[in-house]
Amino acid sequence: MNIRPSAAIRQNYNEIASLCKSTGQPVFLTKNGEGDLVVMDLETYERREKMLKLREELLAVEESRAAGSRGYTVEQVAAMMRGAIQKAADDGDAE
Repeated sequence: MNIRPSAAIRQNYNEIASLCKSTGQPVFLTKNGEGDLVVMDLETYERREKMLKLREELLAVEESRAAGSRGYTVEQVAAMMRGAIQKAADDGDAE
């Protein structure tokens, strides 16, 4: 865990940015000895956001299934995928 005083962001921005990018980990900034901010590089942030969204979607599906919602068979999913691929191919031909 990387912890720095908040003044470090003003004094050593490039060092902190480099640390975030090289480790892929956030840097925790403190103010008066207390946690204040978290800084991370954009790639790490976007990856975490995508993971959170995926987990949210999976949780919603699992809750729906637990509530009795009926899912799809493998054959139904395969047919939907074939249809989506065909539609994409047809749309590509139209351009």
